[in-house]
Amino acid sequence: MTLLKLLALDEEDLQVVSSHLQDAVVRVGDMVFLPSQKRFVAIVNRFDWESATGKDTKNYKRRRTGLRFDRVLSAKHKELRPEKPDRVLSLLAIQFEAGEAPSGTVTLTFSGGVIIQLEVECVEAELRDLGPSWVTRNKPDHPGDAAADTESSGASGA
Repeated sequence: MTLLKLLALDEEDLQVVSSHLQDAVVRVGDMVFLPSQKRFVAIVNRFDWESATGKDTKNYKRRRTGLRFDRVLSAKHKELRPEKPDRVLSLLAIQFEAGEAPSGTVTLTFSGGVIIQLEVECVEAELRDLGPSWVTRNKPDHPGDAAADTESSGASGA
């Protein structure tokens, strides 16, 4: 079992973290901003895209993963509904918009129009797998995936 651990110290690193967390699911109650520590943390169930080969559902896995942002000055949200801690969201992307270097805004975009914006002194994030994976029957689906699958299967048959 290989556990993933990534550090992000700039926008390019954060794009790598974002790609590994695409389609991670998270409960609203499993995310918290800790202002006294200048930290935002979340525990997510990330989809293991590296092992999701072909249509064999035995290769579809999820894994508990911690996500931490340090040097966070403030956190704002839109449509989060903190009063519903059991609400499950799907993480679509993490992006960084630079301000006065090295500061800026980290935006976490979720399904359902939910957005969390973190004002940061600089990019300092960590993704860390917390344990073994488990099999899931469902692979996240995106518009256009079927066309891509058809094209790639046609190309492999040539």
